Amino acid sequence: MNTPWWLRPCKSPDRDAQKAAAERQQQLTKPAGSLGQLETLAIQLAGLQGRVKPRVDQLWIALFAGDHGVVAEGVSAYPQAVTGQMLHNFVSGGAAISVLARQLGAQLDVVDLGTVTPMLNLAGVRHLQLGAGTANFATGPAMTDAQGLKALQAGRDSVLRAREQGSELFIGGEMGIGNTASASAVASALLECPAALLTGPGTGLDAAGVSHKARVIEQALDFHAGLLDDPLQTLFRLGGFEIAALAGAYVACAQEGVVALVDGFICTVAAMVAVRLNPECRPWLVFSHRGAEHGHRHVLESLEAAPLLDLGLRLGEGSGAALAVPLLRLACDLHGHMATFAEAAVADRPA
Repeated sequence: MNTPWWLRPCKSPDRDAQKAAAERQQQLTKPAGSLGQLETLAIQLAGLQGRVKPRVDQLWIALFAGDHGVVAEGVSAYPQAVTGQMLHNFVSGGAAISVLARQLGAQLDVVDLGTVTPMLNLAGVRHLQLGAGTANFATGPAMTDAQGLKALQAGRDSVLRAREQGSELFIGGEMGIGNTASASAVASALLECPAALLTGPGTGLDAAGVSHKARVIEQALDFHAGLLDDPLQTLFRLGGFEIAALAGAYVACAQEGVVALVDGFICTVAAMVAVRLNPECRPWLVFSHRGAEHGHRHVLESLEAAPLLDLGLRLGEGSGAALAVPLLRLACDLHGHMATFAEAAVADRPA
């Protein structure tokens, strides 16, 4: 029997390049460790890219969209029609991630996995239509195994396109009304903690709305009790098409040797699923920011992740990751272009 692709080995970081990069940091004209997390980041990227002086010039942003049946339970402040409407906004250049992609010189790959208002001829969008959104996970599985496997593959396919284009950094973004409810449900199941601990306002619910949302998730966890014994089934029963695509993308990044910059709460939950599916992918995940969504901190802690930014963001779309790209680029430039003590004829501290 063939091994499922997501269980196949991931590439290993290049320890020699990582060691050489660490040694270079010690030779640069600054006190050792004075650039803090930027030094750690440059060394990490060197190991992942297998070169002493890493680069993140070529950037790929994949935007995965899908609707969620659980919206029928009143867990979102916005109607589901917004998901499809935003697809047009993405490709016409009006969304936040569209602006950021232009500014960063990034390729934007927009993938419609399944919305309730299908637009099969929208130029610039890959319409996969796995279904009219997921089913309501409060009353049954969110997706069939066949749908879930296709969503995972959609994420992998985007990574393969990125690699073919020579991309040095992959960002996954998401759009889907109701997807914070799905992400909270998946996280609650995987972390085995109360839904209230991981449930936030999403697109803008008030306190009563957040409490209702947490109750819906808790009841769904009870409904599916005993059937959430592995991360794949947890994803298929409680997740969304775009969460599955992101999880597949993160595993594929590690298998293909492409660094993944992880966005906010929903993407971090997908990253947690990816790590549960294939723990070897963890070194390839760089976490961009700590968002304002209630459960994000807990999921980051479970992954022992040190996010680069903390700006109170909760937009999604990959926007927080995109905002961190200049920081990665500057970390690489500092690491690669600063003079060493010997080059600058500056006295180093005594050994």
